[in-house]
Amino acid sequence: MNEWKAIILESVRRYPLERETAGLYMAIGDVADDSVLEAELFELPALPAIPGVAVGNLSDNSSNDAGLLLEQNTSHRQLTIPTAMTVAISIVFLMLAMTIGDAVIQNSSEDDFSGEWWNTPLNLRYKMDLPMDTLRAQLPVNGTYEALPYTEHFITVDLPASEQDIGFPEAPVMHVSLWLPDVPDGTVVPVILTIHPYYDFGGEGMPGVGDDSSPNTVPDGGVGKWVYDTFVPHGYALAQASTFGTGQSTHCQDVKGLGEQTGIQAVVEWLGIQEWSNGNVGLMGKSYAGTTNWEAAQQPSEHLKTIVPISGSIGVQEMFYRNGSSEARAMGYDIAYQGATSDPTTDDMRMCSDDVIGPLNPLSTWGFAEFGGAEWNDYWDERRHLPDVLENYRGSVYLVWGMQDWNVDPYHAYPTYQKLIDAGINARAISGQWGHNYPDQPDRHGDLGSGYGAEAYPNMSRMDWAVELYAWFNYYLKDIGIEPKPMVQMQTNDGRWHVEETWPPQDLEWQQITLDNAQSQGNRVSTTSSASFTIAAFDDEIHISGLPTLHLGVRAGTCNGGQVFATMYDGTSNLRLGHATMDLRYRDGGYDAKPVIPLAEYQMKMEFNPMDVILPVGHEIRVELTESGEDYLPSSCAAIGIIVNLDDTSTFSLPLIDRDEGHDNWFEAPHWWDHQPIP
Repeated sequence: MNEWKAIILESVRRYPLERETAGLYMAIGDVADDSVLEAELFELPALPAIPGVAVGNLSDNSSNDAGLLLEQNTSHRQLTIPTAMTVAISIVFLMLAMTIGDAVIQNSSEDDFSGEWWNTPLNLRYKMDLPMDTLRAQLPVNGTYEALPYTEHFITVDLPASEQDIGFPEAPVMHVSLWLPDVPDGTVVPVILTIHPYYDFGGEGMPGVGDDSSPNTVPDGGVGKWVYDTFVPHGYALAQASTFGTGQSTHCQDVKGLGEQTGIQAVVEWLGIQEWSNGNVGLMGKSYAGTTNWEAAQQPSEHLKTIVPISGSIGVQEMFYRNGSSEARAMGYDIAYQGATSDPTTDDMRMCSDDVIGPLNPLSTWGFAEFGGAEWNDYWDERRHLPDVLENYRGSVYLVWGMQDWNVDPYHAYPTYQKLIDAGINARAISGQWGHNYPDQPDRHGDLGSGYGAEAYPNMSRMDWAVELYAWFNYYLKDIGIEPKPMVQMQTNDGRWHVEETWPPQDLEWQQITLDNAQSQGNRVSTTSSASFTIAAFDDEIHISGLPTLHLGVRAGTCNGGQVFATMYDGTSNLRLGHATMDLRYRDGGYDAKPVIPLAEYQMKMEFNPMDVILPVGHEIRVELTESGEDYLPSSCAAIGIIVNLDDTSTFSLPLIDRDEGHDNWFEAPHWWDHQPIP
């Protein structure tokens, strides 16, 4: 009887409520970033009236095996067991039929949500009684478990032959610090791991540089302290680990390479097989600590159930090169990390092959990629994480990205999100107009400039972020509830939030404009010259949602290369909207360079960074074409430049969606600014 009762109660309670689914800077150390669950009582919702039948109370009366009493409105009569069961199940499915259709889209008229707080639908979260008087998101219910004192562990790693080092002989070990919740004996718990090189990282006490950050025995200011305060009391373990060659982990610092990947995967496996562990491990982190999430999922342990990469690059070449254009920091990236993690110990007497080729690869790629400068070794391919993840990982991914992130640009997240879905990996994503930050950092979000996210503040800061992750971890790490449905929470440049099943949205329509229909100025792009074109004012407000393209007809100069950096503006208000960049050698996009014949005609198939932008009615679009911009290096042919054809050989295309003011996809974020001053 109790089993039938539970099924009916759970069906009536759960299904009408599942509407949510419609809907190198990193702070480190202690300075800044970079059966366990209690049961809930609930009331049975009122069942719909059926003509001629009144619904009575559920009962455990042993004389009534069906446990369900029904009465006609004129006389009381006990039904037979088969009839009672049939009616009960019919009622459940009748309710499902009335509500399941609305469960796919958010219906803002349903304000009487009474399920578990962590399942509060997205469009009702702004009504939750959330603690929003701090600068990080908190849960509305505090956990009951204290954290036990941390313990330290050294995990020996079996490295492949290609990753063996030379120099001082010592076993390769990963150093892990662990905090367990003080749960009853015999209770097993999941673990949330964050792993990166930023423990004991920095100036090594050098004059004018400063001391190192805290070791991994101190919860770091990015993920560690937040997980310690927010999730450990709810029955999660916290683990912090140092990548190879950093902190107390030995071996070479193989920056994002196979050796580092193997060490990370070994830590996940170790955490999953401990006697206190329920076998479920999740990774979470920002920047480099987000990239290690992808590394863990390349050849994943069976215990890796979910990753939450926050601005974590999907590959090293992908991070520094956009359509062949090189960021300035690419040149010193590898060697900078080696310097920041070096200590006067025997560990620095070890040498791996990538320690030599790593610093050389960016120079050879920039200078002569079309002649094999990017392919004379496997350095880039070894650090291209996403292909392995798509092929081998079958856990889940929660992507977190700032649409104004200039450290790890949002093209790492989109179209990666849809690629994950296509590979059978369940995913969600959240992207506000913040920079290289977490979703819940209003003090950091407020530092953005106009055209770089400021217009979306303060509504960008998401103080329901802890609630979002709590439900995610509940399912993937504790096996509680039903699997979250894929969705992307996206913020427009003017601060409005909308939810989509995927992003770019499936219902977008492309508007293509040939540049002979635009007003243009100039035709050469070089160190000393630029060009531009302006698209006439639109009759209606438009919503650009995706990655616009610019297919630009060009003529090469007397040099093997050239580059175009395109900046899109609201031509009426002069507000920056987005950018694209391309090296002529990579004219077809991607990472395969081709030689350029001097004075030959080509088409550069440029793609803008992901954008979610509202252009008001009557406003123009202006695109300025320069040789370089922002943090990108000039090309080796910058002084000579290239000719751009702003005519019918060039097309500018916009991905547009229609979301009128009353569309169900819009939702309101919690108003944290009603609870504390805006920083």
